[in-house]
Amino acid sequence: MIFRNLLEPVYERYLRIQCRHVPNHIAIIQDGNRRYAKLLGIDAAGGHRAGADRTEEMLDWAHELGIRHISLYTFSTENFSRTKEEIDHLFSLFREKFTSVVTDERVKRYRIRVQMVGDRSMLPDDLKSAIDAAEEATKDHDGFYLNIALAYGGRNEIVLAARQILKEVAEMQISPEAIDVQMVERHLHGGKWIPPVDLIIRTGNEYRTSNFLPWLANGHESAVYFCAPYWPLFRKIDLLRAIRIYDQRVSEKPC
Repeated sequence: MIFRNLLEPVYERYLRIQCRHVPNHIAIIQDGNRRYAKLLGIDAAGGHRAGADRTEEMLDWAHELGIRHISLYTFSTENFSRTKEEIDHLFSLFREKFTSVVTDERVKRYRIRVQMVGDRSMLPDDLKSAIDAAEEATKDHDGFYLNIALAYGGRNEIVLAARQILKEVAEMQISPEAIDVQMVERHLHGGKWIPPVDLIIRTGNEYRTSNFLPWLANGHESAVYFCAPYWPLFRKIDLLRAIRIYDQRVSEKPC
């Protein structure tokens, strides 16, 4: 352990030298909280809280490295199949974290704008109120953008956008001929503008992107980095390794 503590800062500096290009937008699939809890012999709630703590630490790393946009896959539409006890704990944890945004010194210092993406109709009212308050408190911040994907599904996202476009066509606000790529993008994420994804990171030794932000990621051929650590064990070194993959991809593109 002592040797590792001495070596890691050296390796971190080595990785930073290799990361000449820093992605503007990173999307992270935070996998492994429950397996981390099982590894330690604690309940799932403890694993989720450890994951939330690591998320806050990761925001410091991202700010330091100059990343402007982070999107976190926090709770998918498929996660509603989990036990009521686990869902209730997660929603309570989300509500606590969104509520803390209003007074969080890191949010003010970094001027973090917090936004939720996903299907709000699937969330309880008290959580929606906390989200609304966090979004309102940070709506003028422009230093760093944090998108929290809750009740999110990639296909559902496109379906919701299609419904809104069809509604506007029926109300004769737009004509069918006016529908193009740019219009679809304006209707995604409830009308919130989010830039193309440059890099997807998935932790927990899973090798799939779970249809996260498909329009912005797959549609823009983002780089992808899969790594073994469960999310609560994710390190700054892992983030730098992911950025190195992005850097290599950008450097190899033809001029």
